[in-house]
Parts: sequence; C-alpha cells; structure tokens
Amino acid sequence: MKKNITRTTKNIAVAFSILLFLSGCSDFFDKNPLSEPSDGTFWENENDAYLALVGCYNVGGEWRSQCFWNPDGVIYLDLMAGNGSEKESRTDGVTNGELNSSNWVTAAYYNQAYEKIARCNNFLEHIDEVDMDATKKAEFTGEIRTLRAYAYLNLALYFGDVALTTKNLTLEEANSIMRTPQNEVWEFAATELKAAAAGLPWTRSDSENGRITAGAALASLGRIQLAQKKWADAAATYKTIIDSEAHIIEQVPLVELFYSGNQFSREFIYATQYAENTYAHVFTVYVFPEQWGGWHQYSPYNEFVKEFLCIDGLPIEESPLYDKDNPYENRDPRLVQTVMINGVTTFRGETYISTPYSGAPDEVNKYTQWSGYSIRKFMDPDMNADLYNSGNNFSLIRYAEVLLSYLEASLEAGDVIDQGLLDLTINPVRRRSEMPIVTETNPDKLREIVRRERRIELAFEGVRYFDVLRWGTIADELENRQFTGMKIAKDKDTAYELYKMETDEEGYLIYKKTNFKRGINELWPIPLAELEINPNMTQNYGY
Repeated sequence: MKKNITRTTKNIAVAFSILLFLSGCSDFFDKNPLSEPSDGTFWENENDAYLALVGCYNVGGEWRSQCFWNPDGVIYLDLMAGNGSEKESRTDGVTNGELNSSNWVTAAYYNQAYEKIARCNNFLEHIDEVDMDATKKAEFTGEIRTLRAYAYLNLALYFGDVALTTKNLTLEEANSIMRTPQNEVWEFAATELKAAAAGLPWTRSDSENGRITAGAALASLGRIQLAQKKWADAAATYKTIIDSEAHIIEQVPLVELFYSGNQFSREFIYATQYAENTYAHVFTVYVFPEQWGGWHQYSPYNEFVKEFLCIDGLPIEESPLYDKDNPYENRDPRLVQTVMINGVTTFRGETYISTPYSGAPDEVNKYTQWSGYSIRKFMDPDMNADLYNSGNNFSLIRYAEVLLSYLEASLEAGDVIDQGLLDLTINPVRRRSEMPIVTETNPDKLREIVRRERRIELAFEGVRYFDVLRWGTIADELENRQFTGMKIAKDKDTAYELYKMETDEEGYLIYKKTNFKRGINELWPIPLAELEINPNMTQNYGY
C-alpha cells in the first residue's frame, strides 16, 4: 500500500533529539525556543531548516501531559464530553462543577498549545534567512502555518478569546499581551490554512511520510468553518478534499484500521506519529486492561454504549432485535471494536472479564473509578513491544470525519439531500462495518443520524468535545448527569443480592455523576499563572 498520509515523520525523529528547542522562561509567552547563540548561527542552510521543521512537529515526549496532539490528551477530550471517565479522576475536575483556573489539566492544553505556537513563530521569523530552494522553503512554511493554525483552532474553541501572536515576544510584550476575540482568532487561522493548502502537495512520497499535506490543512480549515457555522464554506472545503481523491475509506474492520499494519492507510489525513525505541509513547499501557498488562486507565460510560445501533440500523429503543437482558447482542459491530465488554470481548484468544468479585485483574469493584468497560479501539494484538515503548501512530483527523462533515455542512447549508449525497458520504462509512445504508433525507431526522454516526465512528479520536461544543449540546450531555457502567445483573435487586453493588433499575452499575455549569463551563478558564503574571489578561465568565 502506498504511504502518503500526514503525520510526524518517523525517519526524522532521531534528528529532533539533537535540537535545542527549549523554552527559557517561566511564562508560556516566552517565545524564544532557541537560545540566542543558536538563533544567530543556526539558520544557514536547508538542513537547519529541516531540523527546525521537525522541532515544530514534536509533541514533547512520551510522558507529555495533556495537549491537542498526544493520544492521552486527545482521548481526554472525548471522556470529558460524556463518553467516559479516567481512573485517576484527572478529567473529573473539568466535569464535576469544580473547574477553576488552577486546574492543571486545562492549563496543560493551554500551555502546550502556546509552546507549539512559540516554536512555529520562531521558525517563521527565521526561515527567510535560510539559503535554500524557494519552492521547498514555501512548502516548509505552509506546514508550519498549518501546525500553528491548528493550535489556534483549539485554543479558541476551548478558551474563547485568547492571545493571538505571530512573532516572538519580548518578556515585556509577553506579560502585557491582551486577548483577541474568538472569531478573530479563527479568522486568522482560516486565512493561514487557506494559504498553506494552496502551496502544499496532496500526497507525499514514502520518504516524506508524516509531513503535512493540503488535506490536513483543509480538514483543519473545515473544523473552523463548522465551529463558525459557515456551512456553505465548510461544504466547499470538504468537497475539495473529496474531489482530490487523495484519501479513501479503508475496507477493513474499524478496529483493524488502528493496527500497526495499517498506519500508512490513505484514510489518515493528519496524525501524530511515533517510532518504537526512537520516539515512542506510553499511551498503550494506559489503554490496555490489566488482564493484558496495562492499566485500564479509561472507562467508557454505558450511556455511550447505548448509542450503538442494532444491526437492523435502528436505535435500541426502537429495534425489535434489542434484548435488555442481553444488551450487547445484535449490535453495530463497531461496539465490540470500540469498547471491551465483560464476557463478550475476546483479545489474543482470551475473554475480557470484569465481573465483580471474580478475581479477574479488571473486576469492576477493584477500583472506585472503574466502569467495567474498557476501550478496545487502539489495542493492537500484533504489538510485541513493551507497552511503555509503543511506536503506533495516533490519528487526529481521518477521511471518515471529512465525509461526515461534508454531509453535515451540506445539510445545514440547506442543500438538496439525495441518495447520491448519502452514498458519497455516510454510506461508505456504514458499509465498512456492514451496517444498513442510510436512505433518510428528512433534514431533522438525518441530523440526528449524522450526529450519532460521528459519535460512534470517531469515538475516542478527540472529536466529541468539538462536536458538542459547536452544537450547543454539551450542557445537555453533562449537566447534573448520572452516568452508569457495565451491566452487573438483570435488575437492581439481583445486582444487590449478588454483589451488594448499587445499579439502576436495569442492573447497570451506578458510576460517575457530572455537574456541568451551564453558561460557564462551555469555556475553560484562563490559567491562574497567566492572570498573575499579566495584568491585561482577563478571565472567562464564572471563574
């Protein structure tokens, strides 16, 4: 299979290890990733520029805390949006009504986005000094502008008005910069992405795997346009990606798409890439249950599990195939490819067990922060490496999202919805999982179908929080919501009799409760450290 997807390149990971791209001040608006002597002597030739390019792609190392690029940080976004929780309660502080400006999780996303921006600004300030081929220089520049725009896309989404800077700042400037309105930040990022896409290739040779393409720039632009509700513009952007024919829906089961053998699939448009023994990550040990040597760090909610349709294409509330006493039977195949289910899921020839008091490593009562479900997606049975030394890549944007986004944008723009459009967009995604195709063209009904499909298909890929924020439904998902875990017994009385564990009436474990503050928590707080150092930095309402 030809390798032409966008990701951080494996073959240049070693080169990064010799770079001195380190910030030298306590505040994140210190914009000098290179020391003064390095900046004075470094930018001389194409090799220097190439090494600097790699430094901007870098996400910061295997134990890097939450950011918009690493696997752990991306999954957290889905968990915090109502798809699940995390064993060490790191996400709880964002969803339990106690979010404040001292929260280290939201601060980490903020800080590391600005670290990325600092590197990109430094690159763009110095690249014109380099003596190299003009076309190649323009391509390098387009890649960096895309990386920076992606950071601003996310900062403005989660924090609203944020400081917008396109150059290295002096300490005085850094400590007095003001916030720019959210929409202006997005407009800047959109302009950058359009310019970048025009000068970037659609595909890469094998030796250039991992470098940003036009598809990555445009897919990022599409997200901004969706967030701004610029439906017609978003539809045009996504149609450009489709018409390029640079990407496909891979005809393998969804779970296999994330196995190491498919990491260079043309379905991936933008991904963070790793290399075993060279530039590895520890995400794998987080996602694997203890039964297979991991930490079972993530716990999907049953409310997410309920979203999977039955194999007749109907919701569980409507399908005659649904059996409340055997709720995991006759369901969309993606359910068991996404979530590990007690007594149902098999992996490497073993059945996953989380039955209470079973003595199994993952029994549901072993930890207070454990739903009994685990994430199956991203578990590669062929991975032979140490779980702390994974070289598997992690997707940020893939072609399935482009197709579903094009359909949504066309729908909301008021375009004619016909079977041809459905067969171009949502149905290729459905067919891969052998689910019934969609024929519904009523806008109100189709909207519900598309939103559910996004939640199912793109689960734990960092899209859910983006979606519920822009749809205005995040409060509905999280406000005073009681979430449940796995099914313990057929009903509440039986569960208590057998295990002395509290469940709902249908026997699902009573688990987490969220307390989203409507009108406040739609935005995250500006970190306290920024407020303390910069008198011009204002706080979001309610914090």
